[in-house]
Amino acid sequence: MSRTTTELDPGKASAGTIRLPNGQVLSVKSNISIEADEIPVIDVSGIYSENIEDRKAVAEKVREASHRIGFFYAINHGIDPKLADGAFEQAKRFFAMPIEKKMEVDTARVPGEFVGYHAMQQYSGNDRKHKDLSEAFNIAYDAKYDPESITDEPSTSIFLPENDLPGFKDGLYAYHTRILQFARKMTRIFALALHLPEDFFADYIKQPEAGMRILHYPQQEHSVDDQNGIGAHTDFECFTMVTQDSSGGLEVLSKSGYWIKAKPIPDSFVINIADCFMRQTNDFFVSTVHRVINKSGKERYSIPFFYGFDRKKVLEPVPTCVSEDNPMKYPLMTSGEYYKWRASKAKDGEL
Repeated sequence: MSRTTTELDPGKASAGTIRLPNGQVLSVKSNISIEADEIPVIDVSGIYSENIEDRKAVAEKVREASHRIGFFYAINHGIDPKLADGAFEQAKRFFAMPIEKKMEVDTARVPGEFVGYHAMQQYSGNDRKHKDLSEAFNIAYDAKYDPESITDEPSTSIFLPENDLPGFKDGLYAYHTRILQFARKMTRIFALALHLPEDFFADYIKQPEAGMRILHYPQQEHSVDDQNGIGAHTDFECFTMVTQDSSGGLEVLSKSGYWIKAKPIPDSFVINIADCFMRQTNDFFVSTVHRVINKSGKERYSIPFFYGFDRKKVLEPVPTCVSEDNPMKYPLMTSGEYYKWRASKAKDGEL
């Protein structure tokens, strides 16, 4: 993920502007979220059909959502909810440990990588009075847990010794592996959504960027003007798939400038476009600002899965998204170069 810059108008804490990493400035009309049916719910069961027309039907719905708002719910995705339950249980076990133990896997131990533990109230890129009220633990792609692996390169993830938290690593990767398989399926759907051959991105995902994060948000006592769970940000890979618990709190900034509640739908993913995909599609897909505010009265847990392309691959423009009249807006770089740049800024507090 990547934090954006928020500038609040003096004397008007309910409004402000948000500056995106691509230089775009968005207006925020109110800091108080509302309920609206702007985020579409897409039944993705058709991606498993042998009939290409069924897959294209899903892709067209994904195309509309990715272009219009950059967010959608995916239901009937085929992943056993017991795997999500198991990952949430591992998250609760980890975050219940003493801070001294969690700091043994502090992210600062792995410079340049967004893995390990991120302590409570460590970041604040939105100029709030109090830092973000959340803590997290990130894991990276590990070829040992990928049934389609083509490499034996070691993972950048760090973990406590197995004796300190038995089953933690395997418990997280059990869910990670299954989401990874689904993400590869969705990559084919995104290709169809861009009116490309279904296997257009095949070489990009043989060794993907596939990080997963467990997050813990205590109940917020401060106002939304003074503190967020995670402040306004965009993600920096290609797309993100979020598993929410029942607490709610995820909010999406609409084009009209209002925060929209992304209320939990049981057994769904909330999928959002991230910055690499926005760049590669020349802004046809939109990477939309979002945040978390936990006013549920209970602790909140979530599990986002950040999916991107092989770090060695150049983020070349998608051919259906550029033309003589619509040239590429961004300089070419590899996925890895972009990831390293954004991860470094994130760890410096510019999430």
